[in-house]
Amino acid sequence: MVWQKRYSPPGSSPGTLQPAPQSKREVQITAIHYNAEHYHEESVTDLDAYLKSTPPTGVQWLNIDGLGDVSVLEKLGQHFNLHALCLEDVLNIPQRPKLEDYDHYEFLILRVAWLTDILPRPTEQVSLFLGDSYVLTFQEEEQNDVFEPVRMRLRQKRSRIRQSGSDYLAYALLDAAIDSYFPVLETLGERLEALEDLVLATPKRETLEEIYAVRRALTHLRRALWPAREAVQAFSRAETPLITDQTRLFLRDCYDHVLQVLDVLESYRELASGLMEMYFSSQSHHMNEVMKVLTIIATLFIPLTFVAGIYGMNFDVSKSPWNMPELQWYWGYPFSLALMAGLALLLLAFFRRKGWF
Repeated sequence: MVWQKRYSPPGSSPGTLQPAPQSKREVQITAIHYNAEHYHEESVTDLDAYLKSTPPTGVQWLNIDGLGDVSVLEKLGQHFNLHALCLEDVLNIPQRPKLEDYDHYEFLILRVAWLTDILPRPTEQVSLFLGDSYVLTFQEEEQNDVFEPVRMRLRQKRSRIRQSGSDYLAYALLDAAIDSYFPVLETLGERLEALEDLVLATPKRETLEEIYAVRRALTHLRRALWPAREAVQAFSRAETPLITDQTRLFLRDCYDHVLQVLDVLESYRELASGLMEMYFSSQSHHMNEVMKVLTIIATLFIPLTFVAGIYGMNFDVSKSPWNMPELQWYWGYPFSLALMAGLALLLLAFFRRKGWF
């Protein structure tokens, strides 16, 4: 696992708010206030004025895209009485997925994933605060928003979210974050099947590099999902009045989704490891085939070289009748060629009978 830099200087006071250097200074705040009958959505430019004018009834959802403006977190922390350590965890990315239980709110950190081209990009941290009548969510970026399906459901007057409290909204957001892994894994699974065909047909170095890339992506997703399983389970079992018994049933279903994603993820990791072994086995088999052909060719030329060496000694036949009498034959040269061809054919027949090629 690669070491991740923390952005607060060593020895800083706990709760020090300092955004990551790559965080964008511009922060976009989307506010949604609703109940069973009314729904209002707006983009907030003056946070102080909005917090003062918020109706006391209904459910309020504030979604903050971007973590570059510390003043936004400070204002929200003062208004909703959020602990400074929680706000520090929002900024110090990436955090391990977890759940923290406080007297008047629940604090949950998860990671979501989406695809760029073929492979998933590094997962994005999502921080969620659940209060009695409010939900706060913090995302690193505004692109590829996984919460848009939840907004679409909220805009429908008869949707279950509109009829429920803030705890059900938190469940819906959590479920959307977990479900973001399914299309990513589906695409990775299709890519692994294509790589399997390539490994069996024409294994190349580029194929191995892509298998490594997919395997690294799966490892990254696993690192984000395993602690998320514990966090979702703890969220469904949290002893807090903020979560109703009805919502706990849905949270248990969300926990089942995490287990399904993990099962698929583990099977794909095993498949990727198997493809790597298959690639090396295929390469080894290919090398063995090449070596077998070269060995057969070299073996064929051993007796031919012997015959050519014998007839290349050129002893003087006038000194002794045993010195190369074939040199005086009319068919001596064709005889030597026929002898070498016959030996080669005999060896090929022998190799074929043994099943060596």
